[in-house]
Amino acid sequence: MNDPIAFLDLPRQQARLKDSIRRRVDAVFDHCRFVLGPEVEELEHRLALYGGAKHAIGVSSGTDALLMVLMAEEIGPGDAVFLPAFTYTATAEVVLLLGATPVFVDVDPATFQISISSLSARIAAVIEAEELEPRAIIGVDLFGQPAPWDELRAMAKLHDLVLIADCAQSFGGSYHGHKLGHEAIATTLSFFPSKPLGGYGDGGAILTDDDERAALYRSLRTHGEGKTRYEVERIGINGRLDTIQAAVLLAKLDAFDDELTRRADIADAYDAAMPDGVQSPARVPNSESAWAIYAVLLRDRHERDSLQVFLKNAGIPTAVYYPKPLHHQPAYAEHHDGASLPVSEGLGERVLALPIHPELTDQEVKRVTDAVVQWAEQQAS
Repeated sequence: MNDPIAFLDLPRQQARLKDSIRRRVDAVFDHCRFVLGPEVEELEHRLALYGGAKHAIGVSSGTDALLMVLMAEEIGPGDAVFLPAFTYTATAEVVLLLGATPVFVDVDPATFQISISSLSARIAAVIEAEELEPRAIIGVDLFGQPAPWDELRAMAKLHDLVLIADCAQSFGGSYHGHKLGHEAIATTLSFFPSKPLGGYGDGGAILTDDDERAALYRSLRTHGEGKTRYEVERIGINGRLDTIQAAVLLAKLDAFDDELTRRADIADAYDAAMPDGVQSPARVPNSESAWAIYAVLLRDRHERDSLQVFLKNAGIPTAVYYPKPLHHQPAYAEHHDGASLPVSEGLGERVLALPIHPELTDQEVKRVTDAVVQWAEQQAS
């Protein structure tokens, strides 16, 4: 049997980039400015340029990035924040941490991005109930692809809502020919190791074109400090980006575009080989994906589980995103109004993510596709 394929192969990536990473990290040990050192400022400059934003603020994680953006908008008790039910918990937990209420919205059955029709209905329901004040929308760029930003901006303008972009999985992707990074008043990034641009620990960033918000985010990430360390202007958090993580990310950023190209090539190879009964990911129109996740759809949970076991026995790892939507999670149950979100509820039964990372060889990609085809042939016989 062939050696198992890695779902995420950081050792191979580290071996490929180790010389540039080592040079960057050694420079940090030379100057010993381990918190908000010069590499953080350099990374912020490069991230802003890459994402087409005026400002980038390095922070401690993608979750803290979202938290600080909501804090800056003074989101709190009595406020409703609309967000997709089919996403990771970080998007919703920050809302509850501030005492506000997450209002879960269904997603599009083809692209898995937030559904505009469901969003419109959910906003109308909150307005009619008169129990919460609609305050914000968090659009999530899921699996590497962009949310429907044109429609989200129109919806936010119609209802006077703050629009925030959770780009944790999709930095490097494009929308209408430009890189994601300035679709909303603030765009939050995650540098968790599994992300397309991942560090060797936690990290994140906030991109914005707004000068006042940028200054506020910088204050919030450092305990709400003012012009001096001991001038406390507001309540903040310890949300700074470590310099060593910035150093690693700078080395990785040099190779980022090549890695995105490789991810796209793998996605194209998967698309070309997927058999009947295994649905390839739908592309969001006028966009390019960062391909953080390549998630196929099966007809039902039985077939999904069958394919997952078959691939595991062939040494091919897979993952299920997200087996239980957020509004069905125990932590959020008492905060959900009971509305049915059928697409989000069904996707967790049918989604299966295949390995996609720049270290996959052509031979390994073929192993994956051959195994999926073999499984499909057995199902048909």
